[in-house]
Amino acid sequence: MTDPVASAPHHDYEKVLKDSSKDVASFDNNDRSAVEKFRYFLHSSPSTVSLIVLIVSLTVFGLLLGTKFFSAFALTLILQQVAITGIVGAAQSLVIMTAGIDLSVGAIMVLSSVVMGQFAFRYGLPPELSILCGFAVGAFCGFINGVLIARVKLPPFIVTLGMWQIVLATNFLYSANETIRAQEIEANAPILQFFGETFRIGGAVFTYGVIAMILLVALLWYVLNHTAWGRHLYAVGDDPEAADLSGVNVKRMLISVYVIAGLICALAGWALIGRLGSVSPTAGQFANIESITAVVIGGISLFGGRGSILGMMFGALIVGVFSLGLRLLGTDVQWTYLLIGVLIIVAVATDQWIRKASR
Repeated sequence: MTDPVASAPHHDYEKVLKDSSKDVASFDNNDRSAVEKFRYFLHSSPSTVSLIVLIVSLTVFGLLLGTKFFSAFALTLILQQVAITGIVGAAQSLVIMTAGIDLSVGAIMVLSSVVMGQFAFRYGLPPELSILCGFAVGAFCGFINGVLIARVKLPPFIVTLGMWQIVLATNFLYSANETIRAQEIEANAPILQFFGETFRIGGAVFTYGVIAMILLVALLWYVLNHTAWGRHLYAVGDDPEAADLSGVNVKRMLISVYVIAGLICALAGWALIGRLGSVSPTAGQFANIESITAVVIGGISLFGGRGSILGMMFGALIVGVFSLGLRLLGTDVQWTYLLIGVLIIVAVATDQWIRKASR
């Protein structure tokens, strides 16, 4: 192809150069439509979609129910209801950001709570030590998951599905399906119920479980956004081979993620005792599904490498808003499941659409 500048007469050089620079400038600008710009914005701020949905749902139920819904008590009741889901969802978020999934989070949570209760009442250990034993059990379960996934190279879905069944069976066998009643705990080991204790700020009623969820999410947000560990987690989720070539110890990273997830599940187990007041081996049966729901609606990509822990909390709050709002409207509980199911599908479709912004 002939160079337009070389083939032009000398007096036309300036004109040709100007025309060429316009073409290059036009190519570089690559004017995007408003929709494309919005998609790029959502790609850079993954929790925005869930925040918008949360605000819209609050507004709609507020208009339908008025002060009945917008009272301080009702809004803090939503926080109380989603505290356990938010804590377990934090563990699930870390795993899903690595392009994995953990189906055992609910079972680990319940087993940790059962260990805390049984060690305090069956073996007579100090409650504080019993709580530490529950955390050790959660970390150990997470460690087993991590080793099988990172070193043995088994799929996360299969490993955690198997761990869910093993932990669930261990829970029932160990506890003999025995519930430790609230009165016994209150009399002999009240620290186990700590996260269920309430305090008031004006008309709002908070539990320490809610505070634990908020502090945990804030801590993980800082770690994920301002530490090397957080950057490595996103890198492993986005492309483990590229992360390995750049010097990230992928196996150690994955194991650490599952261990931390196990510890967070143990924290949720402690908070679960506070929420129920008792230690029940049959509690938290749907915690794994609820945590995945919060993560997906919160905009964290199931393909890993993208998402915000804040989005997970917004996702949990959206579920809480729909549950309370529809209950106050007197609708059948099945409508809650229907709408949450629709939200899950829409959230995954939206994630797929947003991911195209990076291609």
